[in-house]
Amino acid sequence: MDILVKRLSAVVIAIGFLAAIVIQQPTITKAQDSTNVDGYRAQLQAQLSDLEKQIAQQQAILDSAQKQEQSLSRDISILNAHIKQAQLAIQARTLAIQQLTSGIGDKQNKIFGLNSQYNAELESLAAIMREKNQLDTASLVVVALSSEDVSEFFSDLATFDQINAHLQESFMEITDTRTQTEAEKADLEEQLEEETQLRQVQQLQQQQIQAQQAQKQKILTETKGQEKTYQAIIAQSKKSAAQIRTALFQLTGSAAIPFSTALEYANQANRETGIRPAFLLAIIRVESNLGQNVGSGVWTVDMKSPRDTVPFQAIAASLGLNPDTLPVSKKPWYGYGGAMGPAQFIPSTWAMYAGYAAPDYKYNQAKDRVGKRTGNTPPNPWEPEDAFMAAAIYLTDNDADKQTTAAEFKAAMCYLAGCGNVNNKSLQFYGEQVADFAVEYQCQIDIITGNSNSKACS
Repeated sequence: MDILVKRLSAVVIAIGFLAAIVIQQPTITKAQDSTNVDGYRAQLQAQLSDLEKQIAQQQAILDSAQKQEQSLSRDISILNAHIKQAQLAIQARTLAIQQLTSGIGDKQNKIFGLNSQYNAELESLAAIMREKNQLDTASLVVVALSSEDVSEFFSDLATFDQINAHLQESFMEITDTRTQTEAEKADLEEQLEEETQLRQVQQLQQQQIQAQQAQKQKILTETKGQEKTYQAIIAQSKKSAAQIRTALFQLTGSAAIPFSTALEYANQANRETGIRPAFLLAIIRVESNLGQNVGSGVWTVDMKSPRDTVPFQAIAASLGLNPDTLPVSKKPWYGYGGAMGPAQFIPSTWAMYAGYAAPDYKYNQAKDRVGKRTGNTPPNPWEPEDAFMAAAIYLTDNDADKQTTAAEFKAAMCYLAGCGNVNNKSLQFYGEQVADFAVEYQCQIDIITGNSNSKACS
């Protein structure tokens, strides 16, 4: 028995020493690695700040040029500024994604270290408990008859309890830190999802840049740099009211409709929400341009589950549609897709506006803000009339009904890039693009309505 107790005491000391080492084990990587990461981040941030300054400079050029009367030199300057601004924005998004990717990697490494520490301490606790069980089963009489002091026996038991308490405290600290780190990582992943989707959108914008460059070259080729020739080309290119009405308005997830029909839906939305029709048409056009290649998704693969899959099934069921045949956006290499129809609402957002309440997402007509205005109950996100109205409600919730330049810019940024990016210089091309399209549509509306004093057409 004396040998048993001594062995157990030795084990207690050894395990106590091991536990102390484990408890004090650092949860971060080497200081040198941390310094390298911080330096890399600082370098990326400096590059991003420089790009944002350049974007602001291009915006100043655009603002100045757009105040001038239409001329060959002015329009070439505007095209050049648009092209340069878009190129800089793509570079800025790439840097931002690199920053977020680095941050997620750091969090993942920290979680891995915490898991390793947790498992090591768990093994230590298991070993301690096994040895303690042997002490617990030792008869007090046997111990008393042995050469071991009884007080040492109880001291050993107390030592076990002390080590156990330290380990339990350490487990709690590790669990709390791991939970916090996982939450931080999840937040970064959500940001990365948004950044990556925006980057994918910017790849489509690269096509627009190429189109603008081709337009610039065409202007220079046809005019040979002559202002008089350019003004004649502009006069010839202006469409008649009849041409405007019959021109097709392209939509995502739905067949193209005549411009006159699109304008009718926009006017209806104006009467119900106060949104400017030209601005709403511009928003839908940007969504259509950005979403023209993203209707090939599959809801079971591309949507975030259960956030969007559950309301999507409820929406399809209430409309009597087969969810497997409905067009939704395809997810990029990272993140999620699942946006629906011309307004490109994700199911969870559509549910909030169209009367579907969590957790069962049963349709409730009394809470349907879209159907209340269109008369379609339940509303269909793939139907242009409902899509236009839903977009108008969302935009006016973000102050678009004020019809000021600042209010419309803010609403456009919220719709296309997220309200958190309203002041993000590297994303302001979204708001600017909508503003440009809105001017174009306002001119067309003025031609149709016979407004001969249109500022938009000047």
